[in-house]
Amino acid sequence: MNPNYTYACNACGMKVNASCATCNVPLQNDWLTLDDGSQVQISKCPNCAGKIKSPQCCGQDMSCEV
Repeated sequence: MNPNYTYACNACGMKVNASCATCNVPLQNDWLTLDDGSQVQISKCPNCAGKIKSPQCCGQDMSCEV
């Protein structure tokens, strides 16, 4: 499996790669389940377990194929 995930905007086609500034490794796409059962797409570091909301572009979440 390729650890370099690229996020793409479905509206304009812009693409970004995200990496952890602490560990200097590519972030991995994942999902966070909230208390109400809904899920939010996130990017997480496989080393330090840091998490961020996945990037947005054109007012919508950018998608990442795993």
